[in-house]
Amino acid sequence: MTDRPVRLLWKPGTMLYPVPAVLISCGDMDGRMNLVTVAWTGTVCSDPPMCSISLRPERFSYSLIRENKEFAVNLTTAAMAVAVDWCGVKSGREVDKFKEMQLTPLRASQIRAPLVAESPINLECRVTEIRELGSHHLFLAEILAVQADPAFHRGKTGYFDLAAAAPICYCHGHYHRMGKQLGKFGFSVKKKRRRTRR
Repeated sequence: MTDRPVRLLWKPGTMLYPVPAVLISCGDMDGRMNLVTVAWTGTVCSDPPMCSISLRPERFSYSLIRENKEFAVNLTTAAMAVAVDWCGVKSGREVDKFKEMQLTPLRASQIRAPLVAESPINLECRVTEIRELGSHHLFLAEILAVQADPAFHRGKTGYFDLAAAAPICYCHGHYHRMGKQLGKFGFSVKKKRRRTRR
């Protein structure tokens, strides 16, 4: 083992970046509904398909999700960057975020919460557990359905070209557009084909 190179030593913190920047929609189509920008979200299980989000209890969306036990994760794109940031700064107690950001509420198939029509992918989620961890509470949820924009579906192959939608992520206070592809899953161990002579 080599000596550790000189590093900056900081106190413990949430420096796990980059992370997705998503819009969480909650409430219901017929009453109160809201959007909140969340970067603390992720996949937690594939069978059953599950994800999680972390929210501060003082956020307006927190009570809507806790009460209704459901929400939708709406992936975001470069074209939505202004709305994504704005929905994370403004409070749904004071403004209608769908209206102000000209986003379209879309009826879901399995939950009462609306989806965001402008998003390339929407995950319909039902809360299974809430863990009160400290500053944030963790909502664990089962993904009941996935809705996808057909504009990014590539024909007979069934491939969904999410990169073409220009998804964005959040990295230490800044939003970034997804960049150049570096490889495909398993590319590091894939054997190269030998050329046959003719």
